[in-house]
Amino acid sequence: MTGHHFDPTILREYDIRGIVGETLNEADAEALGRAYAMLLVERGGKSVAVGRDGRLSSPALETALVEGLRTSGIDVFRIGLGPTPMLYFAGHTLGVDGAVMVTGSHNPGSHNGFKLMIDKKPLFGEDIVRLGAIAAAGNFAVGTGKVTQRPVKDAYVDRLLADFRGGRELQVGWDAGNGATGEVLQAVAARLPGKHVLLNETVDGHFPAHHPDPTEPKNLLQLQDTIKRFSLDLGVAFDGDGDRIGVVDGDGNILWGDQLLVILASEVVAAQPGALIIADVKASQVLFDEIARIGGRPLMWRTGHSLIKTKMAETGAPLAGEMSGHIFYAHRYYGYDDALYAAIRLLSILSATDQSLAALRRRLPAVVNTPEMRIPCPDTRKFAVIREVKARLDHAGAEVTDIDGVRVSTARGWWLLRASNTQAVLVARAEAADQAGLDQLIDQLTNQLAASGVTMPSIPG
Repeated sequence: MTGHHFDPTILREYDIRGIVGETLNEADAEALGRAYAMLLVERGGKSVAVGRDGRLSSPALETALVEGLRTSGIDVFRIGLGPTPMLYFAGHTLGVDGAVMVTGSHNPGSHNGFKLMIDKKPLFGEDIVRLGAIAAAGNFAVGTGKVTQRPVKDAYVDRLLADFRGGRELQVGWDAGNGATGEVLQAVAARLPGKHVLLNETVDGHFPAHHPDPTEPKNLLQLQDTIKRFSLDLGVAFDGDGDRIGVVDGDGNILWGDQLLVILASEVVAAQPGALIIADVKASQVLFDEIARIGGRPLMWRTGHSLIKTKMAETGAPLAGEMSGHIFYAHRYYGYDDALYAAIRLLSILSATDQSLAALRRRLPAVVNTPEMRIPCPDTRKFAVIREVKARLDHAGAEVTDIDGVRVSTARGWWLLRASNTQAVLVARAEAADQAGLDQLIDQLTNQLAASGVTMPSIPG
């Protein structure tokens, strides 16, 4: 059987992602379905749930993917349009052996891709490399699977709302960013108490209002204006496929992923004293200190949603989060990243207290830090640079955590340098108690980069 060769740039660490019409097309989607089917069959599987986001290219890619699965003997349950967590929900509740989501996540509208699961676990790393090898060899299973339309939106909405604990009524702004959460968000908001102002809830793959990435402050300006105009308690925003959350308090201030995780963890640790809470290596030291202070056990882990989910399953941690806005609940939920579910849990916490979200944020220790800095570095050099920096730090006797790049702790604060798994960049952050300390840390980072022939860019703001 003739093999199929994917553009090598689309096989990423955590998913498959490319530019439609350039590095990704329908033939790729069908070949992926066939390669994934082979992997599924090797592991004893025979059925899969398939969903898609609202991008203009997603219907055609989903159709081609389903054809590849069907002609490989796999039974397919098509759940239709919705956020990625709804597909994960289907993977956990429909009795299927795998799940595939057609989504470009938070990337530009011209991009698309696939997120994959087998046996309720994320497919990433070497397994994605293996998909490329199976496709290239043309080593496909042959058969005729059954294709069934299986909507799960109503059941998913019911499950989201099942963990809402109502108290005082809240006034909330919601920004779906014209992404795949739109229809589900409308159904959820209609059943929540309080006042709800919805923005960009119509699914539109042109993303006319703004880019669907809530980690970029400019994409939250409309939500911040709405909070001010209607005197709302808070605002919640979603990325293009609904697995990442952005939150703005009633004062218009953005809560970053680590600040949000501290607030969410308070409820989980109260229910499970000593609970293990996982955060990625980019998170503030404030988070790790606060988790310990309230009686939890903080664990710093590698960045990447698939890596975090895998570590949660391995350790039994009930809650985890990333700076990027992925929040993972295993406490009363399934252990995957679901921004709508995280929002429901946040509203439950706030409705049970007379304190505002802004007041809870102000209680956190104040620090100064850089934004996430992405420093251009060739793929052929980026991991070598990290090794060189670590060797110099070890020789100098620095306090280094090396689970994902190097995170250097000093008396003034900490700085991080890691290689991106998906782009030709190094990722850096630094945090200190005051600006003088931050300047000192940035100097240390800049000098280490220079020693490896890399130039530190100017820092925004």
